[in-house]
Amino acid sequence: MSSVVVVGAGLGGLSAAIHLAAAGREVTVVEALDEPGGCCGTARAGAYRFDTGPSVLTMPDVLAEVFGAAGQELRDWLPLRRLDPSYRMVFDDGSRLDVRAEREAMTAEVRAVCGPAEAARYERYRSLLDELFRVEWPAFIDTDMTRLRALARPAALLRLARLGGFRRLDRLAARYLTDPRLIKAHTFQSLYVGLSPQRALGIYAVIAHMDTVGGVYFPRHGGMHAIPAAMAALLEKLGANLRYGTPAERVETDGDGVTGVLLRDGERLAARHVVVACDRLAARRLLPARAGDWRLRRPRHSPSCLVMHVGLDRPPTGQAHHTLHFGRDWSETFTALEAGRPQPDPSLLVTCPEPDGEAAPAGHATLSVLEPAPNLRHADWDRLRPRLESRLLDRMARLGYGDLSGAPRLVLDPPAWAARGHTAGTPFALDHRFTQTAWLRPSAVARRVPGLHFAGMYTAPGVGVPPVLISGRLAAERILEETR
Repeated sequence: MSSVVVVGAGLGGLSAAIHLAAAGREVTVVEALDEPGGCCGTARAGAYRFDTGPSVLTMPDVLAEVFGAAGQELRDWLPLRRLDPSYRMVFDDGSRLDVRAEREAMTAEVRAVCGPAEAARYERYRSLLDELFRVEWPAFIDTDMTRLRALARPAALLRLARLGGFRRLDRLAARYLTDPRLIKAHTFQSLYVGLSPQRALGIYAVIAHMDTVGGVYFPRHGGMHAIPAAMAALLEKLGANLRYGTPAERVETDGDGVTGVLLRDGERLAARHVVVACDRLAARRLLPARAGDWRLRRPRHSPSCLVMHVGLDRPPTGQAHHTLHFGRDWSETFTALEAGRPQPDPSLLVTCPEPDGEAAPAGHATLSVLEPAPNLRHADWDRLRPRLESRLLDRMARLGYGDLSGAPRLVLDPPAWAARGHTAGTPFALDHRFTQTAWLRPSAVARRVPGLHFAGMYTAPGVGVPPVLISGRLAAERILEETR
């Protein structure tokens, strides 16, 4: 069996490594940090521990498939609980909508908040989301976009067009829904892929399906960082070699393809296959010259975010796990963000996990608040950071969270994201405009160098926990097919 080196112990790299090790391949994972996780990381401020990466876990079956590849049950390694509500949405007029996964419960919620006529319209829109998901998942998400056959999807493309998938997302939602609150609840998810609802295609309504129909989950213990920790533990059980604090310097090749990985300390790991599972642009220095990709000459990055993690001396009363506080100026906020300016009245995502005894001292809790913000390519953050941090503290006080200015806190802004290895200071990678999605996303470049493969947010399917896990599996499948 040929050996494989995986560069990066984030979710994509760990997924690839598990599939390969489970198939009997000799796998070495090298990670520059001192622990697994990559973007799905963790950090401390005093006695408090915070998740510094994704806070939303959808499609747990994708994660279960990774463990299932090794003959393991996810629940034995990482028990999950479904959040109810998935989100609590608080609007600028003071009204509130709890998003629930069950169809009947969500319809009843819409009926109570928006009225019976809107509830009937919601039922029709939910049916559309179901159909979009059924078309997109097998054809454009759970499939290898480095293959030429991935281009030949005329039936699926025609079906998506008929469903409105190539309309703008906000217009597609407005064809079915009339209450602005409900439209916001089903279009804000486009920010996950770096686009406003006014610019994103209707195909990205599939993210709203994952969130609002499929449900949102959370590990029972250890926060989101428990996901990579469990995956790394499974890899060790499978006999893979995980080397932390080990930066890679260069992927080496000869005339036939990949020959190994040179580490920064001068050690060389021989391998016929390498999976590069880190920031695609930051990884350029690792790659041979012939792995250059014309699609990356003018990369379009997603906006970034300002995230404030706070330690609380008591859990908030009646707080949902995820609460979205919508600002007043919906369209204007996106206009500002696309122009590289701070949003005038941003919508905020507040995450307050149920205390599990590991993230905070007994009787205490943690809270995180995320504000969308310009990335480093468009703003002077030395000037912006103090002003936006002060504004965010004031806004949280007005929303009823109290004075957080004296609480232990950790603030991550675009310079901090850049210091953690994210190009342009954004943890959301490239945005998902049409020219950077599906088979146009920079992953087919791996075919130019035999044995070189990519996984992670910069490849197809794209950003988010389920797509990144899938990217790792697809890289492993290419390797297994080639070695067979």
